[in-house]
Amino acid sequence: MIKDKIILGVDPGTNVMGYGLLKITDNKPSLMVMGMLELKKTDDHYMRLRRIFERIISLIDEFLPDELAIESPFFGKNVQSMLKLGRAQGVAMAAALSRDIPIFEYAPLKIKMSITGNGRAPKEQVAALLQKILKISDDKMPGMFDATDGLAAALCHFYQSNRPQQEKAYTSWKDFIKKNEKRIRNN
Repeated sequence: MIKDKIILGVDPGTNVMGYGLLKITDNKPSLMVMGMLELKKTDDHYMRLRRIFERIISLIDEFLPDELAIESPFFGKNVQSMLKLGRAQGVAMAAALSRDIPIFEYAPLKIKMSITGNGRAPKEQVAALLQKILKISDDKMPGMFDATDGLAAALCHFYQSNRPQQEKAYTSWKDFIKKNEKRIRNN
Protein backbone atom coordinates (compact mmCIF):
# COMPACT_ATOMS: atom_id res chain seq x y z
CA MET A 1 0.00 0.00 0.00
CA ILE A 2 1.32 3.42 -0.97
CA LYS A 3 1.86 5.96 1.77
CA ASP A 4 0.52 9.45 1.26
CA LYS A 5 2.60 11.21 -1.33
CA ILE A 6 2.65 13.49 -4.38
CA ILE A 7 3.60 12.30 -7.86
CA LEU A 8 4.64 14.67 -10.65
CA GLY A 9 3.97 13.22 -14.10
CA VAL A 10 5.65 14.68 -17.19
CA ASP A 11 5.08 14.24 -20.90
CA PRO A 12 8.30 15.77 -22.27
CA GLY A 13 8.32 17.73 -25.48
CA THR A 14 10.14 20.65 -27.04
CA ASN A 15 6.99 22.16 -28.56
CA VAL A 16 4.65 21.44 -25.66
CA MET A 17 5.50 19.81 -22.34
CA GLY A 18 2.58 18.39 -20.39
CA TYR A 19 2.50 17.83 -16.65
CA GLY A 20 0.13 16.67 -13.95
CA LEU A 21 0.39 16.29 -10.20
CA LEU A 22 -1.44 13.63 -8.22
CA LYS A 23 -1.89 13.61 -4.48
CA ILE A 24 -2.17 10.14 -2.99
CA THR A 25 -4.13 10.11 0.28
CA ASP A 26 -5.28 6.89 1.96
CA ASN A 27 -4.21 5.05 -1.20
CA LYS A 28 -6.54 7.15 -3.39
CA PRO A 29 -5.26 9.42 -6.16
CA SER A 30 -6.67 12.90 -6.69
CA LEU A 31 -5.76 15.68 -9.10
CA MET A 32 -3.78 18.57 -7.71
CA VAL A 33 -3.03 20.38 -10.95
CA MET A 34 -2.28 19.73 -14.60
CA GLY A 35 -1.06 21.99 -17.33
CA MET A 36 1.21 22.59 -20.27
CA LEU A 37 4.28 24.59 -21.02
CA GLU A 38 4.00 25.88 -24.58
CA LEU A 39 7.37 26.40 -26.19
CA LYS A 40 6.50 26.93 -29.89
CA LYS A 41 7.09 30.68 -29.74
CA THR A 42 10.67 30.21 -28.51
CA ASP A 43 12.89 29.74 -31.57
CA ASP A 44 16.11 28.82 -29.80
CA HIS A 45 16.14 25.10 -28.92
CA TYR A 46 18.47 25.66 -25.96
CA MET A 47 16.15 28.32 -24.53
CA ARG A 48 13.30 25.79 -24.77
CA LEU A 49 15.37 23.35 -22.72
CA ARG A 50 16.05 26.07 -20.17
CA ARG A 51 12.34 26.86 -19.89
CA ILE A 52 11.56 23.15 -19.36
CA PHE A 53 14.16 22.96 -16.59
CA GLU A 54 12.84 26.12 -14.93
CA ARG A 55 9.20 24.98 -15.11
CA ILE A 56 9.96 21.58 -13.59
CA ILE A 57 11.95 23.27 -10.80
CA SER A 58 9.07 25.68 -10.12
CA LEU A 59 6.56 22.79 -9.97
CA ILE A 60 8.85 20.90 -7.59
CA ASP A 61 9.37 23.94 -5.36
CA GLU A 62 5.65 24.75 -5.28
CA PHE A 63 4.10 21.28 -4.86
CA LEU A 64 6.98 19.29 -3.29
CA PRO A 65 6.44 16.00 -5.16
CA ASP A 66 7.95 12.83 -3.75
CA GLU A 67 8.53 11.21 -7.15
CA LEU A 68 8.69 12.03 -10.85
CA ALA A 69 7.04 9.77 -13.42
CA ILE A 70 8.09 10.57 -16.96
CA GLU A 71 7.16 9.23 -20.35
CA SER A 72 10.17 7.71 -22.08
CA PRO A 73 10.81 8.61 -25.71
CA PHE A 74 9.33 6.25 -28.25
CA PHE A 75 11.29 5.13 -31.27
CA GLY A 76 10.42 7.10 -34.37
CA LYS A 77 11.74 7.49 -37.85
CA ASN A 78 12.85 11.10 -37.47
CA VAL A 79 16.22 11.05 -35.70
CA GLN A 80 16.23 14.82 -35.10
CA SER A 81 12.84 14.67 -33.40
CA MET A 82 14.05 11.79 -31.22
CA LEU A 83 17.15 13.73 -30.24
CA LYS A 84 15.12 16.81 -29.27
CA LEU A 85 12.63 14.74 -27.31
CA GLY A 86 15.46 12.95 -25.50
CA ARG A 87 16.98 16.28 -24.56
CA ALA A 88 13.65 17.54 -23.22
CA GLN A 89 13.31 14.39 -21.14
CA GLY A 90 16.89 14.69 -19.90
CA VAL A 91 16.41 18.29 -18.80
CA ALA A 92 13.22 17.39 -16.89
CA MET A 93 15.07 14.51 -15.24
CA ALA A 94 18.00 16.77 -14.36
CA ALA A 95 15.63 19.20 -12.67
CA ALA A 96 14.20 16.37 -10.53
CA LEU A 97 17.65 15.04 -9.75
CA SER A 98 18.80 18.50 -8.66
CA ARG A 99 16.09 18.33 -5.96
CA ASP A 100 16.80 14.67 -5.04
CA ILE A 101 13.49 13.39 -6.43
CA PRO A 102 13.43 9.76 -7.60
CA ILE A 103 12.59 9.25 -11.28
CA PHE A 104 10.49 6.51 -12.84
CA GLU A 105 10.27 6.10 -16.62
CA TYR A 106 7.37 4.51 -18.47
CA ALA A 107 6.95 3.72 -22.14
CA PRO A 108 3.93 5.31 -23.85
CA LEU A 109 2.40 1.86 -24.41
CA LYS A 110 2.76 1.01 -20.70
CA ILE A 111 1.08 4.27 -19.67
CA LYS A 112 -1.86 3.77 -22.03
CA MET A 113 -2.18 0.13 -20.99
CA SER A 114 -2.29 1.01 -17.28
CA ILE A 115 -5.00 3.64 -17.79
CA THR A 116 -7.18 2.08 -20.50
CA GLY A 117 -6.17 -1.58 -20.69
CA ASN A 118 -5.11 -0.96 -24.31
CA GLY A 119 -1.55 0.07 -25.16
CA ARG A 120 -2.72 1.51 -28.49
CA ALA A 121 -5.58 3.58 -27.07
CA PRO A 122 -6.06 7.04 -28.59
CA LYS A 123 -5.21 10.09 -26.49
CA GLU A 124 -8.92 10.97 -26.34
CA GLN A 125 -9.69 7.68 -24.59
CA VAL A 126 -6.84 8.17 -22.10
CA ALA A 127 -8.10 11.69 -21.31
CA ALA A 128 -11.72 10.50 -20.92
CA LEU A 129 -10.73 7.72 -18.51
CA LEU A 130 -8.51 10.05 -16.49
CA GLN A 131 -11.46 12.42 -16.20
CA LYS A 132 -13.69 9.59 -14.97
CA ILE A 133 -11.16 7.92 -12.63
CA LEU A 134 -10.04 11.18 -11.01
CA LYS A 135 -13.50 12.84 -11.17
CA ILE A 136 -12.24 15.88 -13.08
CA SER A 137 -14.93 18.36 -14.11
CA ASP A 138 -15.27 19.32 -17.78
CA ASP A 139 -14.08 22.88 -17.13
CA LYS A 140 -10.77 21.59 -15.71
CA MET A 141 -10.01 19.42 -18.76
CA PRO A 142 -7.42 21.01 -21.05
CA GLY A 143 -8.02 21.47 -24.78
CA MET A 144 -4.79 19.69 -25.70
CA PHE A 145 -3.72 16.21 -24.63
CA ASP A 146 -0.19 17.04 -23.46
CA ALA A 147 -1.41 17.82 -19.93
CA THR A 148 -3.49 14.63 -19.70
CA ASP A 149 -0.49 12.66 -21.02
CA GLY A 150 1.62 14.01 -18.15
CA LEU A 151 -1.16 13.21 -15.68
CA ALA A 152 -1.43 9.70 -17.18
CA ALA A 153 2.28 9.12 -16.45
CA ALA A 154 1.66 10.01 -12.80
CA LEU A 155 -1.38 7.72 -12.52
CA CYS A 156 0.49 4.91 -14.28
CA HIS A 157 3.24 5.24 -11.67
CA PHE A 158 0.68 5.12 -8.85
CA TYR A 159 -0.77 1.92 -10.30
CA GLN A 160 2.66 0.35 -10.83
CA SER A 161 3.85 1.30 -7.34
CA ASN A 162 0.72 -0.10 -5.76
CA ARG A 163 1.02 -3.60 -7.18
CA PRO A 164 1.85 -6.31 -4.67
CA GLN A 165 5.33 -7.69 -5.14
CA GLN A 166 5.63 -11.39 -5.83
CA GLU A 167 8.25 -13.33 -3.94
CA LYS A 168 9.71 -14.84 -7.09
CA ALA A 169 8.98 -14.76 -10.77
CA TYR A 170 7.65 -17.90 -12.38
CA THR A 171 10.12 -19.88 -14.45
CA SER A 172 7.53 -21.95 -16.36
CA TRP A 173 3.86 -22.95 -16.45
CA LYS A 174 4.76 -25.94 -14.30
CA ASP A 175 6.31 -23.58 -11.73
CA PHE A 176 3.19 -21.37 -11.82
CA ILE A 177 0.90 -24.37 -11.20
CA LYS A 178 3.08 -25.60 -8.36
CA LYS A 179 2.97 -22.20 -6.61
CA ASN A 180 -0.76 -21.69 -7.27
CA GLU A 181 -2.34 -25.11 -6.65
CA LYS A 182 -5.39 -23.55 -4.92
CA ARG A 183 -6.20 -21.61 -8.08
CA ILE A 184 -6.37 -24.69 -10.31
CA ARG A 185 -9.82 -26.18 -10.94
CA ASN A 186 -10.47 -29.61 -12.41
CA ASN A 187 -13.64 -29.67 -14.51
